[in-house]
Amino acid sequence: MAASSSLAAPAPPHALGRSLRVWRAARRVKQAHAAELLGVSQTTISRWESGALEPSPREAARLADLLVARPESDADRALLDLVESSTQAAHLVCDLSHRLLAASSSRAAEWGLPARELIDVSLWRYASPAIQAAEAGLEAAGWYEPVAPSLTVETGANDSNEVPIRPGRMSWTRLRLADGRFARLVRAQGLSPSGRNGL
Repeated sequence: MAASSSLAAPAPPHALGRSLRVWRAARRVKQAHAAELLGVSQTTISRWESGALEPSPREAARLADLLVARPESDADRALLDLVESSTQAAHLVCDLSHRLLAASSSRAAEWGLPARELIDVSLWRYASPAIQAAEAGLEAAGWYEPVAPSLTVETGANDSNEVPIRPGRMSWTRLRLADGRFARLVRAQGLSPSGRNGL
């Protein structure tokens, strides 16, 4: 199996602050309560959300744990069902952790492992160098803005038998779940005849 050197995607620390603000608004969580959950002051929460302060690596890890996608509402479950029943090669992951939430049957057929074994597992470990580079460019592309554009990404290739990725293109679309957390819809686009997408 070929794997990325890091199991977690590198979300910019200040992007976590923006995501925290969206999450709080969706769940009607006051800054004071968020501060209690994260073990920091209310002023720190305010400065994170405004971009005036970046969280430390340890604080960023706590933020990421709080903000990982958890599809729990009826609307979220309907989204998972739509992905799983899609005729496209498509899957849905947590936007922060790349943890697999759902996959269509045509996407799952491309993988060397059963989809059920990959649910709740981060696919970032299988990221090709091209996908890692695309991830690093998300902020410049406006990905963390309130309304993010869909992006078309060159996949490159990895050498994994578990989740193979072959040269082609895929689209990434950032979707807000009911609780204010974010998922990412990944769909195949313009693949070569033998191409596959993994993330």
